[in-house]
Amino acid sequence: MYHRFNEPKYPSTNVQMDIFKEQIKIIESSNAIFIDPNNLDKEISTIHKTKSILLTIDDGFSSFYKNAWPYLKNKKIPFILFISTREIGKNGYMTWDQIREVQNSKIGIIGNHSHTHDYLVDLSNKKINYDIDQSIKIFKKELGYNPNYFSYPFGEYSLDFINIIKQNFNFAFGQHSGVIDLSKDNFQLPRFPINEKYGDLERFKSVINLLPFYYKNIFPKENYLSDINNPPEIIIEFFSEQNNLENITCYSNENNKWRKSKTVFENDYKLKILINEKFTTERGRINCSLNDKEGWRWFGIQFVIKKI
Repeated sequence: MYHRFNEPKYPSTNVQMDIFKEQIKIIESSNAIFIDPNNLDKEISTIHKTKSILLTIDDGFSSFYKNAWPYLKNKKIPFILFISTREIGKNGYMTWDQIREVQNSKIGIIGNHSHTHDYLVDLSNKKINYDIDQSIKIFKKELGYNPNYFSYPFGEYSLDFINIIKQNFNFAFGQHSGVIDLSKDNFQLPRFPINEKYGDLERFKSVINLLPFYYKNIFPKENYLSDINNPPEIIIEFFSEQNNLENITCYSNENNKWRKSKTVFENDYKLKILINEKFTTERGRINCSLNDKEGWRWFGIQFVIKKI
C-alpha cells in the first residue's frame, strides 16, 4: 500500500521514486507476477506456485499522477488506485480527467475510498451509509459506475461498517499487515503499508518473501473497541494442517509500547493471545509470525479504539 511519491515532508505516507523503482526491481528479480485487479477473485481462490503481488495506492494524490503513474504506465504494471471523492480536484489531489486517464489505460483500476475520508468507524450507521452513498453517486456521475473495490479510511472498520460495505462492493482492504490467501475475509483484506519508515529495501525484501499464514477464525470478530471490550480476549483458530505452531511469536502495541505477547494454546490448534493492558492509541495492533520450514509466515490484526 502506497500513498505519496516524492513528498518527503510527509514521511509516514511518502516513498521516494528512486526507492520505489528499486522496490519494483526487487519484485521483478524475485520472479513474482503483478496481479491484475480485474482477476482478483480468481487470484485469491487459486494457490500459486509463484509469488503474486498486488500494488494499491490510496487517496489519489497528485504526486502519484506526476511521479509514479508515468513509470507504472511505461512498465504496464497493474494497480488499484483508491479515491476519496470529496478531495478530487483540490490542491494536492488528482483531477477527474486524470483519474479517467488512469481508468482508460486498463492498467490502473479505480477503487472507492469513501467520500470524506473521515474517521467513519466512529460515526453512526446512518452517517456511514450517507458518506458511502455520496461517493457512489459521484463515481457513477464521473466514471459511469461504482468500483468493485473499497479501501477503509485509515484501515478502520467495525462489524457494522463491514456489513454496509458488503452491500455495494466485492472486496475491501484494511491497513493491517499480512499476506492475502484463501483463508482471508474478502472484506478484511490485509496490506503491507510502504513508506519512508517501513519502506527501506531490506525490509521490503523480507516483506515480499513472507508466506501466507492460514487460519480458520479470529476472535473477537469485532475490531472496534471501547472501554467495555478493551483489552480484547483474542483467540486464533488454526487449521490442523499447519505445523510448527509452537514456534509462533506475537507482538502487540498495548499501552502504546510494542512488546512480545504471552501466548497459550487452549488445544493443539487454538491459540490465546494474552493482552494485559489496554490499547491506548488510535489503533491497537498485533503481529504474529512463524518460522516454518518453507519460510516466514505472517499475519496482523488491527483494532480501532473508540474516540471519546
